[in-house]
Amino acid sequence: MALLDDLGAPGLQVVQGANSPWWHPGRSARLQLGPKTVIAEFGELHPATLKRLDVEGPMLGFEINLDVLPEPKRKATKTKSAFSPSSLMPLSRDFAFLVDEVVPAGDLVRPVLAADKTLITEVRVFDVYKGHGVPEGQKSVALEVMIQPTDRTLTDADIEALSQRIVAAAAKAVGARLRH
Repeated sequence: MALLDDLGAPGLQVVQGANSPWWHPGRSARLQLGPKTVIAEFGELHPATLKRLDVEGPMLGFEINLDVLPEPKRKATKTKSAFSPSSLMPLSRDFAFLVDEVVPAGDLVRPVLAADKTLITEVRVFDVYKGHGVPEGQKSVALEVMIQPTDRTLTDADIEALSQRIVAAAAKAVGARLRH
């Protein structure tokens, strides 16, 4: 990620379940720019691939496609402001959304991150589940949302309002609904 950031790759999405066949399903993912441009794939190699290579597993790897990276935008020569970490403790909240089975899990990340660009610093997919308790044709996607207050400690009402904006953003973007 640091290499891609240095190369100027903007706002990448992490997507699971749509990798090349040599990757192990469920144990690999890809980084993409928008819905079609695959920047990188990474994870555990598929057991059939290991067998064809005649190697013992498990084996991890990654592949970066530098040819599809957009040219980095030229930055103004202004110096960045000094890093000033917040004196307030960050907090995280987990959300589990039900979405149609065909919706890539990474498609939830961008709208949730945009629900409040000031408070939300990171959104991470940490689980995708299909099975008992999840309606047929759907999957449960669990997100961890990192929240960093900057000027004051958040109240329960502030956190509830932010949570409602997150749920609304996910619903509007991909038709997600909160899993109870």
